Amino acid sequence: MKVLKFGGTSVGSAARMKHVASLICDGEQKIVVLSAMSGTTNSLVEISDYLYKKNTSGALEHLNSLEQKYYAVVNELYATEPYREQGRELIKSKFDYLRSFSKSVFTTFEEKVILAHGELISTALVNAYLQECGVKSCLLPALDFMRIDKNGEPDMAFITGHIHEMLQENAGYELYITQGFICRNAYGDIDNLQRGGSDYTASILGAAIEASEIQIWTDIDGMHNNDPRFVKNTKPVPSLHFEEAAELAYFGAKILHPTCILPAKLHNIPVRLLNTMEPSAPGTIICNEIEKGKIVAVAAKDNITSIKIKSGRMLLAYGFLRKVFEIFEQYRTSIDMITTSEVGVSVTIDNPHHLTDIVDNLKKFGTVTVEEDMVIICVVGDLLYENIGFQSKVVNALRDVPVRMISYGGSNYNISFLVKAEDKVKALGNLSAELFE
Repeated sequence: MKVLKFGGTSVGSAARMKHVASLICDGEQKIVVLSAMSGTTNSLVEISDYLYKKNTSGALEHLNSLEQKYYAVVNELYATEPYREQGRELIKSKFDYLRSFSKSVFTTFEEKVILAHGELISTALVNAYLQECGVKSCLLPALDFMRIDKNGEPDMAFITGHIHEMLQENAGYELYITQGFICRNAYGDIDNLQRGGSDYTASILGAAIEASEIQIWTDIDGMHNNDPRFVKNTKPVPSLHFEEAAELAYFGAKILHPTCILPAKLHNIPVRLLNTMEPSAPGTIICNEIEKGKIVAVAAKDNITSIKIKSGRMLLAYGFLRKVFEIFEQYRTSIDMITTSEVGVSVTIDNPHHLTDIVDNLKKFGTVTVEEDMVIICVVGDLLYENIGFQSKVVNALRDVPVRMISYGGSNYNISFLVKAEDKVKALGNLSAELFE
């Protein structure tokens, strides 16, 4: 059995929902994970913000607007009046419930309940449409099997046991529709897998049922060898190793959430990236096989801050790096890149929220220099040091681009460069010309 995930743009309108239905109705049994309709989660976040601020009228105004959008979808999606009436009743019931939150205390618990409704509505609408079309379709509520533990990690034993039990109880259906993103936590409360969580849901489900393949359907035909927004003539990468895909996802390739492929990798289940708008395109397959000695893609991560700590006391002093890293740990700020010398250390962060406090504490150990508006350029492929020559190609491509930091050796699949944001497009273009053309 395969697991297919369709994102918000893929189910962003009645027409898109019908198109998705045409893609999944091929006679093969499968689990289909759906996101909320595009724009819905952002709207629900905004409604929650109004409720936090006790602006009831603002929240209700946005709820009413979103409700009317869904009524329009219902009228366009269904061909028969009984299903249209069923759809209208669903929308009215869900939004009446959402309005009830304006009459009570609002906390993060209530917000997570509200955010879950995007997926709950989209899956109910699509499942009803499939049934109207005569397809044997069954709705499997993710809140009945998807659970995270006290550390926020998937409770795989619980998930595996419950999804198998639900599939056995509902045997014989062609399609099983379920929600991405949403889950319950260790205490039984409604929670979520954070942004990009629909990808994660698909990967977790694929691992739980030992799927033959996990398919992530978006509006892009696979992962490209460079960013098509800034570089011309980019091409989809036919095949990626799990580690290569993880590096690209973390360092800027938006098609895939960085966390989503780990369950698939651990269970050796291939992940295929496909384009809903061009279903015949081959896309990108992610698996445990690697093309030896090849650089496959380039990505860029924006809004990076560089922090350099220079100190004569670092010379031959053990414990210095530990003290530096403890400051970042104290402020829950992760580090992307790091380079060291005998008298200094440079790191990059992508979350400047605690930058002032971090810098104030680092000044205890030396002179601190901060550079903002930087970009990490990441070159990914089979970059084992035995593969002589790739270093010179990459460096040669950036011969006329000022480079602030270089990081290599932490991974066999990635070499990273820190450049100013104003040099990003030039760096990406030069790398494409040198490496792929």
